[in-house]
Amino acid sequence: MAQTNVKDLLSAGVHFGHLTRKWNPNMAPYIYMERNGIHIISLYKTVAKIEEASKALKKIAISGRKVLFVATKKQAKDIVAESAKKIKMPYITERWPGGMLTNFVTIRKAVKKMASIDRMKKDGTFETLSKKEKLQVDRLRGKLEKNLGSINDMTRLPGALFIVDIKREHIAIKEAQKLKIPIFAMVDTNSDPRKVDFVIPANDDATKSIDKIMSLMVEAIEEGLQERRNEKESLEQAEIEGALETKNSKANAEASTAEKEEESPAVQDEKEEPSSPETQTSEDESADTGKE
Repeated sequence: MAQTNVKDLLSAGVHFGHLTRKWNPNMAPYIYMERNGIHIISLYKTVAKIEEASKALKKIAISGRKVLFVATKKQAKDIVAESAKKIKMPYITERWPGGMLTNFVTIRKAVKKMASIDRMKKDGTFETLSKKEKLQVDRLRGKLEKNLGSINDMTRLPGALFIVDIKREHIAIKEAQKLKIPIFAMVDTNSDPRKVDFVIPANDDATKSIDKIMSLMVEAIEEGLQERRNEKESLEQAEIEGALETKNSKANAEASTAEKEEESPAVQDEKEEPSSPETQTSEDESADTGKE
């Protein structure tokens, strides 16, 4: 895993916190100093937390579970969406749908509704509807796509949540806590880090800062996915080799059995051969001696 550089974080503005009057006292361990009325985050602690979060996310990716990315604030939406698409992970960048996790079955039904509308359009059922009904169906499809299209492939609850700005995404935090889903998050100086399992103290308002942290998290998940692919390939290769070995051993066993069957009639013929004249004479003499 690539080492995180403090200089890179510094150039991305990860160290800038909020105004001192807006701070959360629970963030005190992660604050380095105050400058011009703004708290400065300790980047050495950020580096340590990034490495901890990266290792945990890598393990989740290796296990095959999904990581749900959540960021509905304007400056983070596009960055998070692009990053999640790279690694084919689900994401929420529009309004958080209430019950997204705690009422996941209903959310899945809504996602399936999109698939049923698509089928209607393919099989020609859509064309049988009136103009008004078509308009209503299209509007529903557009709304569902906007809110839930990004979680179309998420067939079960995610293995973890990655959140940008925990104050804004407080509903997602509560749902994840209720279901005991691990929470990874960028936490600024105005937020409470106790709500998060893996805290990454960082500026969650600047696009450069968000982009930098997201790129590091995506890199960790990519490594995990690659390891998972390598493991699958090695298992498949081992299975193929095992099957070939079994096949070869069976073929060898069949060949040896066939050889034995070919040899057995010759052995039988040897056993059934009559005794030689000399042997027969000696046997007769011994019999006469016994009579005398």
